[in-house]
Amino acid sequence: MSEASRPLKMVTCPGCDAKTFIPGDLPPLATEPCKKCGHAIMMPMQLRQFELRAKVGSGGMATVYRAWDTMLERYVAVKLTKKEILTEPNALENFCREARACAKLNHTNIIHIYTFDEWEGETYLVMELADQGSLDTRIEKLRLLPELDVLDVGIKIAQALDTALKHDMLHCDIKPGNILFNADREPKLVDFGLARKTDAEQETAEFTRGTPYYVAPEKIKREPETFLSDMYSLGATLYHAVTGHVPFDAPTPDEVVQAHVYTALTPPNQVVPEISQATSEALCRALAKNPGDRFLSYDEFIMVLEASRSQLLFRLNQTPDPANEPKRMTSWWKRK
Repeated sequence: MSEASRPLKMVTCPGCDAKTFIPGDLPPLATEPCKKCGHAIMMPMQLRQFELRAKVGSGGMATVYRAWDTMLERYVAVKLTKKEILTEPNALENFCREARACAKLNHTNIIHIYTFDEWEGETYLVMELADQGSLDTRIEKLRLLPELDVLDVGIKIAQALDTALKHDMLHCDIKPGNILFNADREPKLVDFGLARKTDAEQETAEFTRGTPYYVAPEKIKREPETFLSDMYSLGATLYHAVTGHVPFDAPTPDEVVQAHVYTALTPPNQVVPEISQATSEALCRALAKNPGDRFLSYDEFIMVLEASRSQLLFRLNQTPDPANEPKRMTSWWKRK
């Protein structure tokens, strides 16, 4: 078939929002570069009432797409399981576990699950759309985030984890990549694939499936894991966001893991002097190597973060001239 006689389909480019045509005989999910901006334009794929329109991200088990719900006329995220994963033992069970675990939780800062289904050989999860990047991508872009924004994220994700704990659930994989943002810039906790009940038996090598830069020492030492392990991982995530550095770094993953257990933490305000003493102390306590030295509850952790945020706001309001305000304190979206 000649290029001129190929059927065309009009779609909207996710990169520049321009209406454009792509070859209508492209297979579903195949891409074609936008003639205006070069961004990859995807041939839509239909899953029941959901029209998958653009790829948002991909992980080991699944790929997430921005999709249009033709029944309710709203955008959603569709997490489509990779075909090769379904041949692995327990893969579908783990995917179902994630869907059920997250669906039980109702909190503004936990991604909402709408449905879990299978259609024409495709297994997929439909959830709230949060496609404005992750905390991880923001760290990559800005290197370090404003302290005020980091405290805001910390307070909200700690509240989300507290809600999970009230349902006897541990997340077990807190890291910057699992905190996404929606169009209203609200942080959303995602990926409950490693979540488990607080009284569930711990897998021997469970921590190796997580990310070594944020793993709690007791998890490394195969000691009982509690909500304090999630608190440590959140503290490590906030440390990375506010300083631009992970709490412990080393040439190999094994050395990083050992550093969590044996190497003393450098306080955040020794890495970035502009960080307030209150925030630095809060993160140091959340990152205490002995779980018993951390905050006794999420309520206490949240209270301290809120107090630090209030002190920081008061300090910033004492500087009436915006030109005198430290650049790093300006919210990230005001600098975009």
